[in-house]
Amino acid sequence: MAVIIRDAVRADVPLIHEFIRALAVFEKLEHAHIGTEADLEATLFDNQFAHVVFARDTETNEDVGFALYYLTYSTFLSRPGIHLEDLFVKEECRGKGVGLALLKHVAAVAVARGFGRLEWAALDWNTPAINFYTGKSVRASEMTEWKLFRLTGDELAQFAAPRLAAETN
Repeated sequence: MAVIIRDAVRADVPLIHEFIRALAVFEKLEHAHIGTEADLEATLFDNQFAHVVFARDTETNEDVGFALYYLTYSTFLSRPGIHLEDLFVKEECRGKGVGLALLKHVAAVAVARGFGRLEWAALDWNTPAINFYTGKSVRASEMTEWKLFRLTGDELAQFAAPRLAAETN
């Protein structure tokens, strides 16, 4: 399948939301997908916290995959990097080079900007993705020595509360 990679524009917000919903269903995390189109418009286009690209099938002119990424920083490298938050390809288009094209595009952005690395995560049960990332096409290193930690929602607010209260006094 031949694809071109295109940057998302504000008018793509409903499509971005649709792709994220499909990703949430695939990852069995539909219950966690609470972001709205208004949230996406504000964070992706008004504040530009992240960037989205689509893979468009040149034959059908349909967007068949997307990638969402944002900047990070490595203190050890003393250089910025990219975190690939989401990479998703429609089921019927998997195994046809779409994911590889998206990943190569994001890698090329990192290299062109002189960044030190590109990182992402995969769910531990997603063997096809893990095999793709560590296989001959990508050859990424799996970071097994690291654990990922997260605070969200009420836990984040409760953890920050004493600090916020001190700053307002």
